[in-house]
Amino acid sequence: MTAARLVMTVAMLTVALGCSSGGEAAGSCAGVVTYQNRDYLPTQDEDFTVGERLGTARIAECDDTPDDPGGAIPEGTANAYLVEGRDPAEAIAVGDTPAGTTLMKAG
Repeated sequence: MTAARLVMTVAMLTVALGCSSGGEAAGSCAGVVTYQNRDYLPTQDEDFTVGERLGTARIAECDDTPDDPGGAIPEGTANAYLVEGRDPAEAIAVGDTPAGTTLMKAG
C-alpha cells in the first residue's frame, strides 16, 4: 500500500468511525502521523497549498477495532511537505507526492 493510500485510509477510518462510545469521545490512534516528535491528525480542510518537502513522517501502527480483522493499519512512512503560510508546528501536508497529500494539523 502506498503512503498516500495509507494516509487516506487512516483519514477515512477516523471520519467514518467517529471514535465515540456512549456519547463520550474515546481515545484513538487512527489518523495519527508523527513528524519531528509532533503528532498530527487529518483534517477535512482541502484549501491549502503544498510547499517544499520537509522530510519523512511516520504513520503509527493502529488497531482501534481489534474485533475487525481488516481494521488494523500497519506502520508506514510518507513524505511530509510544508503547507504554505503555515508553521510546520501547526500543520503539514502528508503523502507520496505533493499532488496526493492530505492536510494534517498538530493535535
